Amino acid sequence: MRNIVPILFVIACIVGCTTPKTNGLDLQNQVMATEKLFAKSMADRDIGAFSTYISEEAVFFSGADALRGRGKIIEQWAPFFIGKSAPFSWFPDHVEVLESGTLALSTGPVYAPDGRLIARFSSIWRLESSGRWKIIFDKGCDVCVKCIGSAPQ
Repeated sequence: MRNIVPILFVIACIVGCTTPKTNGLDLQNQVMATEKLFAKSMADRDIGAFSTYISEEAVFFSGADALRGRGKIIEQWAPFFIGKSAPFSWFPDHVEVLESGTLALSTGPVYAPDGRLIARFSSIWRLESSGRWKIIFDKGCDVCVKCIGSAPQ
């Protein structure tokens, strides 16, 4: 009987310490929910919350220029948080996650305050060591312009 107690203890530790593998749909739902909360931070006019979704080494594209690092991104985006209402809003309509579960793509429409579709966004999210999804790349493009640039002449 005394020999079975250590065996049961080891089995209990193995079972209790093993985390179930998250499937792709669960990860897609996590990223979708995270993107929605990120968008809500703009609607709520909360730049502090907004900043928590951006990786320290993130790159946001602003036209032809790239904003590098959370600090620079927050500095450049701060004017969007001034005023009572948001200058635009967005919503994810598609999410894909790598099999490894560490990188994800979210895309969706961007709307003007009057509800007009004005752009589409694409964001790359990385699962950080903290267990939180954070944006590492973000780019939007006007609805009338191809995101990949102009075709060769």
